[in-house]
Amino acid sequence: MIRLLLAAAIAMASSLAGTRLLIWWLTKLQIGQPIRDDGPQGHATKAGTPTMGGLAIVGGALLGYVLSDLYRGIYTRSGIFVMLAIMGGGAVGLMDDWIKVVRERSLGLNKRTKMLGLLAVAVTFAILMLEHAPTHTQLSFTRFDQPGLELGSTLWAIWAVLLIIGSANAVNLTDGLDGLAAGAGTFCFGAYTVIAFWQFRYPETYDVAHALDLAVVAAAMAGGCLGFLWWNAAPARIFMGDTGSLAIGTGLATLALTTNTHLLLPVVAGLFVAETVSVILQVGSFRLLGGRRVFSMAPVHHHFELRGWPETTVIIRFWIMSGLCTAVGLGIFYADSIASGAVGG
Repeated sequence: MIRLLLAAAIAMASSLAGTRLLIWWLTKLQIGQPIRDDGPQGHATKAGTPTMGGLAIVGGALLGYVLSDLYRGIYTRSGIFVMLAIMGGGAVGLMDDWIKVVRERSLGLNKRTKMLGLLAVAVTFAILMLEHAPTHTQLSFTRFDQPGLELGSTLWAIWAVLLIIGSANAVNLTDGLDGLAAGAGTFCFGAYTVIAFWQFRYPETYDVAHALDLAVVAAAMAGGCLGFLWWNAAPARIFMGDTGSLAIGTGLATLALTTNTHLLLPVVAGLFVAETVSVILQVGSFRLLGGRRVFSMAPVHHHFELRGWPETTVIIRFWIMSGLCTAVGLGIFYADSIASGAVGG
């Protein structure tokens, strides 16, 4: 437990201080975020706000993980591979953000290049886990044997790649309002801290060899997101950019894979799923129904903005939704724990 608290505290403090330094440095260099022309009109005032704040999230989490494991900790391959994947996702996002600010346009890497970057990160993670870490290759919900459908190494690797890319893009789509993705990410990583620590306490039921180290990674990411949120809360003084959103999405997917909670992730991260579904519905409706739209604008948080909700109202209500999704996910996990006999009701 002390390691978890250390990881979260170090990551939060590092992210808090690191974000402030990033704001000063990027402002001095006049590096700011270009705003989409087709976005809500109220967002035009945000043009020029420093971006790439995800560097502080990833850096803070890395520092929290490394330093906390020095306290009676043992670095594990699973924990290291998850942290490397988070850094890899952040690196892809950093390239995207850098192109945006250097070329002063709202589009960075083209879709194919970004997808190839995420694909490289996901494939590398899958190979490392299969070859060098204890990995269950069953399709899982709350534990490796539930439902326990054996995928085999090849199908598991394909599933891992799809989950990582899908999760990274889901968080990326959600990152459109000040503090929305960072707040939701804090809830989700907090949930995975609890899940992994619980698996550590009951190894006979869950058989996750490196559960405690994974809980440390999750706690460090929660702390990193929380520290960044201090400066990212509306009105944001810095944006996380794709650096942060792709790192957060990659982190959630890899934690789901390593804790054998693949199918529980969409519940815990329900807000990110809802935002993605809104985009799919909007695009599908526009193409199949002759230009008709389901929402005034997608992702769905922009729909409510255009309907007259103040930005802070949308953010807080979506945070509440995210918190409820996290609570439901943890409730399902705990109920299954009771049903499995790991703990008494």
